Amino acid sequence: MDPQSLKEDLRLFQTTLLQDGLKELLNENKLIDCILKVGERSIPCHRLILAACSPYFRELFFSADGKEVNQREVVLENLDPNIMEVIVNYLYSADIDINDNSVQDILAAANRFQIPSVFTVCVNYLQKKLSRSNCLAIYRLALTMNCARLAISARDYIADRFETMCKAEEFLELDPPELFAIIGADALNVEKEEVVFETLMRWVKKDKEKRLKSLEEAFDCIRFRLIPEKYFKEKVEKEDLIKTNQELLKKIKVIKEAATGKLPEKKKGQDEENGEEGMLPGYLNDNRRFGMYAKDLVLMINDSTAVAYDPEENECFLASIGDQIPRNHVSLITKENKLHVLGGLFVDEEDKETPLQCYHYQLDALSSDWTALPPMPSPRCLFAMGECESLIFAVAGKDLQSNESHDTVLCYDTEKMKWNETKKLPLRIHGHCVVSENGLVYSIGGKTDDNKTINKMFAYNHKRSEWKEVASMKTPRSMFGAVIHKGKIIVVGGVSEEGLTASSEAYDFGTNKWAPFTEFPQERSSVNLVSCGGVLYAVGGFAVVENENRECAPSEVIDIWQYEEDKKQWTGMIREMRYATGASCVSMHLNTARMPKL
Repeated sequence: MDPQSLKEDLRLFQTTLLQDGLKELLNENKLIDCILKVGERSIPCHRLILAACSPYFRELFFSADGKEVNQREVVLENLDPNIMEVIVNYLYSADIDINDNSVQDILAAANRFQIPSVFTVCVNYLQKKLSRSNCLAIYRLALTMNCARLAISARDYIADRFETMCKAEEFLELDPPELFAIIGADALNVEKEEVVFETLMRWVKKDKEKRLKSLEEAFDCIRFRLIPEKYFKEKVEKEDLIKTNQELLKKIKVIKEAATGKLPEKKKGQDEENGEEGMLPGYLNDNRRFGMYAKDLVLMINDSTAVAYDPEENECFLASIGDQIPRNHVSLITKENKLHVLGGLFVDEEDKETPLQCYHYQLDALSSDWTALPPMPSPRCLFAMGECESLIFAVAGKDLQSNESHDTVLCYDTEKMKWNETKKLPLRIHGHCVVSENGLVYSIGGKTDDNKTINKMFAYNHKRSEWKEVASMKTPRSMFGAVIHKGKIIVVGGVSEEGLTASSEAYDFGTNKWAPFTEFPQERSSVNLVSCGGVLYAVGGFAVVENENRECAPSEVIDIWQYEEDKKQWTGMIREMRYATGASCVSMHLNTARMPKL
């Protein structure tokens, strides 16, 4: 046997033997030489164990000159006896049970008795459990205990969700140093500096008498040079708390001069002595916050990755990686920028009534992870998705068991996280498209079970629970692309009665009329239409192309086209975008600084 392995095995055996022996002595109440008095409870233990594991007890059992103090009973005030028993049990067994109810008390006890292993376990637990409901409390707890690692983790969690967290009443209760550490950070996930300024003003006004004196220091946390000139004049300069403060008015003058290119001399300090440039005051900092790198991107989702494409910079970024997304799926981006993916076949053996269901995932853009949501209780393909307020609709489609078309519409409540069936579509279809606008859900075109393409369009009003037929397309079609672009519905390509088509149409909501739109350069079905940053893109699809044997056959194409509004023409951008293979596409607001570049 390897000598090193032998040593490790012997150390493991001895550790186990020692732990088991100590635990046995404690359980049998043998050689007990110390009693911990915690409230009304007496906890027996051994001074050797306490002193070996805790500097707190070691100092208690020895005098200043290093002599042993024969103290059998130790009284511990302000401590839950249950928590102390958990700590003592850990010292003997290296086993500890931490849960949401006990973790903060155990952390406090570990900090008090200087037991780093328990302290670290609690910190790790709290880091993993960070949520919107507890992050502020954990942040303040970490600062109180001087735990930098946990404080930074909680602060970063808050910074990532700043625009949500700053509206919480608890946020306005932060002490000045606690607030400044958050709003002064580069990592703040905020797209407009105005939000940071308004948050600071709300915080000050929450307790004006005490906090007004902190406003001068807080000014260094706001990056005024990132605030638009109009907003600065109308909101910042006219703010009463600023107008009445002479020191702040001096800073306002400096900020206005900086806007014209006149910057003050940089402060002399340690950096300058080392040959580095001095620093400008914080209120002149013009470095962009982390969240200011967010922009609308074309997101391509397939069964292995989600890749974001930036058409302006012609760059790709990895938004997420994972194999849980089904190959055949439908994706939807909500008005709140939440991405939902539905599709595939999920078998729930515990559900006897509806064992076959569709997978349902949502992308967490902050963590890049897919979160599994309640599956759709009706397995289907060739359906389409729409939204209204906090509801998501899965409209019609083809049943995966009977292979028949549906007229049923399933509704997912994102707040209650439940599926229900709502008003049926007036006819059974599949291969249609759905778009959402002005609180209505529109179902367009599709194909019936007798293989007939239709041109009908229906608008669904969920509040009235009714479908209403509106203007029909000029061309009946299925398996086409559709999107809302600049206030109109644009449809491109698809399959008509004659086969693949390149024809396109646009629907005007105001006039309830369809009009011809620039024809696509190639007859194509299943094209992904995406309206991103005010520009219309077409990604991939299926077309009849010549293969290696010079035979014409339907094949997937993975190119990207852009529609030029001024020229009213489609222009090819990328001949082969490999990430578009088998992908659904949406426009999603994502942060390029958060994602690795491909």
